[in-house]
Amino acid sequence: MSHPATTHGGRARVVERHEYLARRLDELMALRTQANDRFFEAAAEPLARLCQRVAERFSRGARLIAIGHTPQARSDARHLAVEFVHPVIVGKRALPAIALTGADGALREHVELTAEPQDVVIAFGCEQQTVAALGAATRRGCLTAAFDPIGAEWELEPPVADPLVRQELIETAYHLLWELVHVFFEHRDKLCGRQAGSSQHPGASSFLYPFLVEGERDEERVIGDVRGSIRLKAHEIGALRAQTLREGRDVLLAAATVLRENLDAGATVLALGNGGSATDAMDVVADLRDPSGRWSARRAIDLTEDSAILTAIANDIGVEAIFRRQVIAYGREGDVLLAFSTSGGSVNVIEALTEARGRGLTTIAMVGYDGGRIAADGLADHVLVTRSEHIPRIQEAQASAWHVLRELLEAAA
Repeated sequence: MSHPATTHGGRARVVERHEYLARRLDELMALRTQANDRFFEAAAEPLARLCQRVAERFSRGARLIAIGHTPQARSDARHLAVEFVHPVIVGKRALPAIALTGADGALREHVELTAEPQDVVIAFGCEQQTVAALGAATRRGCLTAAFDPIGAEWELEPPVADPLVRQELIETAYHLLWELVHVFFEHRDKLCGRQAGSSQHPGASSFLYPFLVEGERDEERVIGDVRGSIRLKAHEIGALRAQTLREGRDVLLAAATVLRENLDAGATVLALGNGGSATDAMDVVADLRDPSGRWSARRAIDLTEDSAILTAIANDIGVEAIFRRQVIAYGREGDVLLAFSTSGGSVNVIEALTEARGRGLTTIAMVGYDGGRIAADGLADHVLVTRSEHIPRIQEAQASAWHVLRELLEAAA
């Protein structure tokens, strides 16, 4: 039986640790709010014009090529590509986009083989491989953009040193790029429709950018409207990040503590998600395995990584089982399953969470909308809800929530 003084001292330490983590969470939230405001105030004008230029290239048959070499940069390159190829807003056109990640160390060679003069190349990171690949794209006549000063034609550099915050701002920027490229398409479609006497309806972006339903605008005036919309969208995501972290405070603090305890005991984190959320899982594993010298590396497995396993399960059983079967294979009692779902109702995510709970894994879920089935039925031990119905904004807030959780687990000693 514990001595009363020892028990009291232990409780005091728990309270002290909780208060410290809560203060640290507030600091991390403030850092993100300030960096978001500074970045998008400065980036609104160049980002609006870059979107116009990218739309022009697409209209002439270009492709978007996203490049990145580090594990974190690869997740961003793949996220950008999936947004363009598989748009999440109904009615958007699919656009050709490719992610080149140089996993075998030949990123420049891959760009030289793939890029054509009219293409758009967007680089993530500033490593030598990425700089060399961007140089190859420039020499081929591609339009180039980057988020570091590495010689791209368009450079949008976040004004903050913290690599996790930088990545969050960059994700918001390329989500806005995707949205706004479609805005320029629809503006031009509207003008062409008027000239041909067809419909003037602006299409699927009207609820995002209501100025499109107004009178005819020339391109410069549209750029001005888009510039203002970027600032409004940046304010929206800043507020949603803060709301997610504020309302999810208790969930994050509890999850950080259990994550630290389990990882210190030898646990492995299994991460999963679909589409853009799959790239969030990639980022989780990258941040745990390769923390860039900030912290010790942690055990983690990306359940979205192996295309042979995913396609075998999907083909032989069905997509509903692609994560559950891997939980059966890899999951051990004491491990942690971290799931991302913007809807909170993806069947393959729910099956994985159910299997994990039955096997004694700790389960954490980051979900959007109202939390869906995962929140309503309590299908995870720790459920963090981002209360939005706009998928890119949900993903951006979830990226911040994960990064904050990554920092808190290291502070939860």
